[in-house]
Amino acid sequence: MAAPATPQPCLRHGTPVLLLLLTALATALACHHLCPHDATFPWDSLQLLQAMAPSPPQPCHHQHVPFPFPDTLLHTNHRQQAAATALRILQHLFTTLSSPSTPHHWDAQACHHLLNNLQHYKEDLEQCMPADGMFFKGQGPRNLLLNINKYFRHIHDFLHIHNHSACAWDHVRLEARICFQRVDMLMQQIK
Repeated sequence: MAAPATPQPCLRHGTPVLLLLLTALATALACHHLCPHDATFPWDSLQLLQAMAPSPPQPCHHQHVPFPFPDTLLHTNHRQQAAATALRILQHLFTTLSSPSTPHHWDAQACHHLLNNLQHYKEDLEQCMPADGMFFKGQGPRNLLLNINKYFRHIHDFLHIHNHSACAWDHVRLEARICFQRVDMLMQQIK
């Protein structure tokens, strides 16, 4: 005689919820490794920015800088959204500062160290992100990604309008300081 079949719980409906919870937990845990490094990253970067060009080659007061940092990017209650915002800012900074049109008077070694720091920190932050990038799609300000892209487009336009002059690059270097300070604020939200 066959044993009566024991009813098995139906996990079909609970599986997606469980997978979402596990993904969120794994993502949150992935960001915990940043804590020792993120305390020094922005400040090391600020020192390297200063070492790259300790003083501008000429006074640059005549150029108006039309790209204030969009502080709305800092208003998030989600750790992953803060990490995603910081990552996107660092990706744009890396692209901007690794441009072949950077001034020749900048210290190449300091610039190289800064780009290496940016690359390593970007890689660390990428581990905090879900594979599908859902935090940019569903959480935080609707136009978060657009704000970041627009801000950096203004920076690139400014460089282009001023023919990538040393003076224009000095403005961009000063703006990068603000970006590193804002990344530090975002990293405080992740903790």
